[in-house]
Amino acid sequence: MSSSREEALRRARAVRLVVFDVDGVLTDGGLHLDERGHEHKVFHSRDGHGMKMLLEAGVGIAVISGRVSEAVAHRMAGLGVRHVHQGCRDKLPAYQALLEELDLRPEQTAYVGDDVVDLPVMRRAGLAVAVADAHPLVRERAHWCTALPGGRGAAREVCELVLEARGLLGAALAPYLEG
Repeated sequence: MSSSREEALRRARAVRLVVFDVDGVLTDGGLHLDERGHEHKVFHSRDGHGMKMLLEAGVGIAVISGRVSEAVAHRMAGLGVRHVHQGCRDKLPAYQALLEELDLRPEQTAYVGDDVVDLPVMRRAGLAVAVADAHPLVRERAHWCTALPGGRGAAREVCELVLEARGLLGAALAPYLEG
């Protein structure tokens, strides 16, 4: 189903909320455990900056993760992401609750995933995005695929796509390009 960038931009114009999976999207999908079994996650700083730019432009962000991680809660709090749903083996109920809570229609959302557990939400979102290294079934069912893999700048690509589609990218980047 992957469509052109133009089609992705058309769909992204309506987006008011971008929902990210965590493992494999905001991280590289690796599970880093120390000798005590404590989990460590690595997030890309450019992804975080893209998320901050999106929030500052008035576009909401949520995460829905199948796993529970204090690192995710901490990182999202630091970025100002208020809608964090963890431990969601079935992600669809959390997605539907977000739609109700925020009074949004599915076409006003983008969902970014990497594995087959993301497909039920991706089928409903107005813009379904797969990261470059997503499972083949996810890539073929996405409206758009990023050039970069999960945890390595893919989230930033999505943020900039939505900002561009909504005519907000120039303003978001202007403070860094002036002077």
